[in-house]
Amino acid sequence: MQAKDDEPGCGKNPRSGPPAYAILGLLVALLLLGTGAFLWLNGEAGGPVVGGPFALVDGDGHTVTDRDFRGKFMLVYFGYTYCPDVCPTTLNAVADALDRLGKKADRLQPLFITVDPRRDTPAVVKQYTAAFTPRLLGLTGSATQIAGVAKAYRVYYAEHRTGPGPDDYSVDHSSILYLMGPNGRFIAPIRTDETGTEIAADVGKLVS
Repeated sequence: MQAKDDEPGCGKNPRSGPPAYAILGLLVALLLLGTGAFLWLNGEAGGPVVGGPFALVDGDGHTVTDRDFRGKFMLVYFGYTYCPDVCPTTLNAVADALDRLGKKADRLQPLFITVDPRRDTPAVVKQYTAAFTPRLLGLTGSATQIAGVAKAYRVYYAEHRTGPGPDDYSVDHSSILYLMGPNGRFIAPIRTDETGTEIAADVGKLVS
C-alpha cells in the first residue's frame, strides 16, 4: 500500500520522485573522498575530522551514546522518516547488505539518525527502522542534540517549507553512509547510490 503524503516515506516507492537528494549525496561523497583532510585526524583538535561524541535517544526512550558501540563498527546514516525517496532506498540497500555480509554483520551496528526531531519521536523512529531490518537502530533527540551530532559528522540539513501548516515542510539533507571504526573514528564514506551487493562489498573490505 502506498503511503499518504502525511505518512513516513518508507511506504512510498523508494525509486519514485526526482533523485535530487541522491545526486547531492553522491557529489558530497566524491568531494569528501577527494579531500585528504577528510581522511586524516584533525591535528589541532586531536580527534577525527568526521564524527565525535553524541548522546541521543532510541525508540524505547533510552539514552544512547557513541561509547555504547565501542568494539563495533558503526554504519551511520542521517535522514528522516518522511523522506520520500533517498532515505528508504538507502536503508533498503543497507538491510540487503547486512544480509549479504553474513557473520561480518555481527561486528557492525547500523544507525539511522533523524534530522527531523520535531516529527521523528522515539516511537516514530522505532516503527520506521523496524520496517527495514531489526538490526537498524533509530536515534532521535532534541533539536540541539541533532544539530550537534550533525555538525560533528559534517551533515547538511535544512527545513524547506511546503505549506502554511506546522508539518508542511520537507528536509533537504546530504546523503552519505559513514563507516566508523570500533574506536569510534571515521574510516570511510560509503556511497548511497549503491546496491546492497555493492555496499556489502565495500564494507566487507573494511570490516576486518
